[in-house]
Amino acid sequence: MSKPSIPKGTRDFGPRAMARRQWIFATIREVFERHGFLPVETPSFENLQTLTGKYGEEGDKLIFRILNNGDYLSKANPEALASKDSKALTPTISKKALRYDLTVPFARFVVMNRNELTFPFRRYQIQPVWRGDRPGKGRYQEFTQCDADIIGSTSTLCELDLVQVFAEALNSLGVPGYTILINDRRILAAAAASMGVPSERLTDWTIAVDKYDKVGVEGVKKELEVRGFDKKVEEGIEKLFEINSARNSEDVLSLLEPIIASDEQGLLGLSDMRELLKRSANDGIKEPNIRFDAMLARGLDYYTGAIFEVRVANSPVGSICGGGRYDDLTGIFGWSGMSGVGISFGADRIEDVLEHFGKFPENIDKTTDVLVTYMDKANCEMELQLVSRLRSEGFAVEMYPDAAKLKKQMKYAGDRSIPYVILIGEDERNAGEVTLKNMADGVQTQVDPLQIASFLS
Repeated sequence: MSKPSIPKGTRDFGPRAMARRQWIFATIREVFERHGFLPVETPSFENLQTLTGKYGEEGDKLIFRILNNGDYLSKANPEALASKDSKALTPTISKKALRYDLTVPFARFVVMNRNELTFPFRRYQIQPVWRGDRPGKGRYQEFTQCDADIIGSTSTLCELDLVQVFAEALNSLGVPGYTILINDRRILAAAAASMGVPSERLTDWTIAVDKYDKVGVEGVKKELEVRGFDKKVEEGIEKLFEINSARNSEDVLSLLEPIIASDEQGLLGLSDMRELLKRSANDGIKEPNIRFDAMLARGLDYYTGAIFEVRVANSPVGSICGGGRYDDLTGIFGWSGMSGVGISFGADRIEDVLEHFGKFPENIDKTTDVLVTYMDKANCEMELQLVSRLRSEGFAVEMYPDAAKLKKQMKYAGDRSIPYVILIGEDERNAGEVTLKNMADGVQTQVDPLQIASFLS
């Protein structure tokens, strides 16, 4: 018999981990709802054509394809099969795939349900996604995203709203030393053009720059060389890196301005960044918790305007949140002109960060308030009535299921971190009282069963 295992990049979650995760989800959900976002859900898998071509060449490689039902080879392309051409073979044996993110399925959802939605539409979604990435610290193949999007408006107030959501949620979670990095794809396009990057090669350039936080400026230069860019582009990246090292966001923006001065869209992006930083500061969100980052690229193809990423100083993982504006993502599904902007919290990485810094609340995994012991095998009516009454009054209550030795029941309560234990022995039964034991200090108190709820409160 083989040893039980799970695929790499996936995890089981026990009660303690689930308590922490549910607290993270509930905290983020509360912030979403306070800002007027409404919940939606989409299927775990989509039609393959819905997902492919939306995430760039790197992203498309990471999509988990699902084999067709039944004899999937019966309709396989025989030439592709014989030549082992997986790219040509895949469309004939796979029509569906696990979702890669929540944004593209959301765009599809909006188009299909546009007659039932009120625009601008504010949605949030907390569901798992799947990516065939190489597993590592903070990098999973199955993980949960917590997304919020506003679609149907081009106003920069939407970006401000999402920056506020970032700050409120991260502060409520107690994430230490975070920075909301912001940039704009229009600025990036203008900077690339100033280096001589042709517009048709902008995606190649962006993919290389997006690796900056992992490989540094020298790594980006090597990537650009591999992709066939000339020395002028490499020198431009060095200059951009030098500008990005300026003291604060306004200095970076000021140094960048003359470089992109001939690009109207780039200057508009620059103006929007200045306005976003100013409004954020007026709301109390200032450096170092927010910063303009000229090297921030975000690799996904569908971003067209502002882009966001959240990183934590001295963190064991990479970015914990991301997002950006997409001007026409619904256009690929037949409805053009619907601009939107969204952000995503990586719940799994946030969990890793809070664990690393020891920032989870102490009592987060408490599940049961009271354990009622079972001491008389022939008579447990009083215990059962007490359990039902306490539950109806809002307490989480368990009754030990076996008339075991008291020592064993008390050990169970201790192992479960249950704060109170109720004991009903012969003396208590005769007196019409119960003994309530505080597990923290060991103090035992005789209490009228009808008064236990108020006593616990």
